[in-house]
Amino acid sequence: MILDSKVNSRKKKINNRRKSRELVMKSVYRGLVNQIDIKQIKKDIQEDPDYIRADQSLYEELMSGVFKNLDLLKKEIESYIDRSYEELSPIELSIIYFSLYELKFSISVPYKVVINEAVEIAKTFGGTDGYKYINGILNQAAKVNRASEFKKTKIVDEILKMDFD
Repeated sequence: MILDSKVNSRKKKINNRRKSRELVMKSVYRGLVNQIDIKQIKKDIQEDPDYIRADQSLYEELMSGVFKNLDLLKKEIESYIDRSYEELSPIELSIIYFSLYELKFSISVPYKVVINEAVEIAKTFGGTDGYKYINGILNQAAKVNRASEFKKTKIVDEILKMDFD
């Protein structure tokens, strides 16, 4: 019984963090498309039905971080893409912005979690194959921003693939 409670609590926390990321995606999208003041975006997002279920501190951290580092993030995004910045879907671009921010500045979140969350959100909100493009960009970003973590994970993955007969 206690185990069920812990599992449900952990699942709820994960869902709350996903809701936060979804709200950040919506907010960044709104900022990119409509160029509205961040204070107004934050105020308006509180009317979203998911806001009450979200991890509001994570929402605030990601939103503030993305908008404070917008130029830095944009330059890095442009270094990974194979087309012009203007050709990117605003939804997918929003997902890339907050995920790249997490890769760069939220080191406590494993890079695989950051990428997985981005891919899952892109599958829900993005274009048909947009999640594949996002996955590719964020993998490049992980190699750069989480080099030691990326290498360790790749080594472990190679060991797990070995045949020990």
